[in-house]
Amino acid sequence: MGDNLEEISQAVGQPVEAGIYQTTQLMTWAEEMTLDLVEISPNAVPPVARIVDYNKFLYQKRKKEKEMKANAVKQQLKEIRFGPETGEHDFEFKLRHAKNFLGEGNKVKAYVQFRGRAIVFKDRGELLLLRFLKELEDFGAPEQLPRMDGKRMMVIIAPKKTGAKK
Repeated sequence: MGDNLEEISQAVGQPVEAGIYQTTQLMTWAEEMTLDLVEISPNAVPPVARIVDYNKFLYQKRKKEKEMKANAVKQQLKEIRFGPETGEHDFEFKLRHAKNFLGEGNKVKAYVQFRGRAIVFKDRGELLLLRFLKELEDFGAPEQLPRMDGKRMMVIIAPKKTGAKK
């Protein structure tokens, strides 16, 4: 029926409560009030309808959708680059950054860049990425295992749902 049950009662001349009514009766009430009969949820049994100003209804609906979109968490993809010979300190430094990124709710793309003849050491790159995944298993989960993409071996890590949101 809507939020305006008192208004409808005054226009109709009888007390109106939320409930089940004939569609024809609702249409005549809407015409008397120069408002519209809007079907809110057609799949419900019986269907739910309201007597409201349709343009105002659409405006509020769009406003609500826009608000929900603005409040949605925007996820970014942060990249972390390694070399096949990355040292221990560099590894720890990049690991800390990855933990921060995942804690903020962002995805992390970690890759090992092979240059020149370093492509021979693919196994080192894979071991490095697997160790990286092992260290981050409390913060996120890999979308897939490390794979080669040209001269890069990469993996994408998605944050766990319990991570803090922005």
